[in-house]
Amino acid sequence: MRVVLAEDLFLLRDGLVRLLQAYGCEIAAAVDNGPELARALVALRPDVAVVDVRLPPSFTDEGLQAALSARREIPGLPVLVLSQHVEQLYARELLADGSGGVGYLLKDRVFDADQFIDGVRRVAGGGTAMDPQVISQLLARSARDRPLARLTAREREVLELMAEGRSNAAIAQRLVVTERAVTKHTSNIFAKLDLPPSDDDNRRVLAVLAYLDGA
Repeated sequence: MRVVLAEDLFLLRDGLVRLLQAYGCEIAAAVDNGPELARALVALRPDVAVVDVRLPPSFTDEGLQAALSARREIPGLPVLVLSQHVEQLYARELLADGSGGVGYLLKDRVFDADQFIDGVRRVAGGGTAMDPQVISQLLARSARDRPLARLTAREREVLELMAEGRSNAAIAQRLVVTERAVTKHTSNIFAKLDLPPSDDDNRRVLAVLAYLDGA
């Protein structure tokens, strides 16, 4: 798996390079600013881009915008964004085209190597990897103006895990229930939230996240 990495802090960038290489990834490029990232993504077309949101020269959302620009030129280019804090706007921009291959993790997740690499691989495979804290904030905001009150406590648990990008089998394992029970819960969730049912894990996650975020 070929990776383009963008992180302006040298020590973190070097650590991420070593971590990714330890898990069998090839680092196609490791850059520290937005313009270099944009050029690398278009020229190298990696299997996945791992991108810090805030990069020079603006230190605002330079990394995110460079990745989204490249994604418009290369539809479906997998992008995993790393951020210091939860910003719902970033999640909305990532999900805007609804094509999958996107992720948004807090930088704290990097310290859990298995969780981070799982997110990288999931995004590279066209799936989603959304940070649990992002999902929690979206759920909390949506609860004020969306019919989440219709959901049972168990259905909300399933919804959170579904929105992180987990399959029915993975959700069943996490909640220690049968996969059949999870299937029933997901059907109820889609019905209560007026979402079209789908067996495709990526499409259903994008649908739920788009709904929760008001996209």
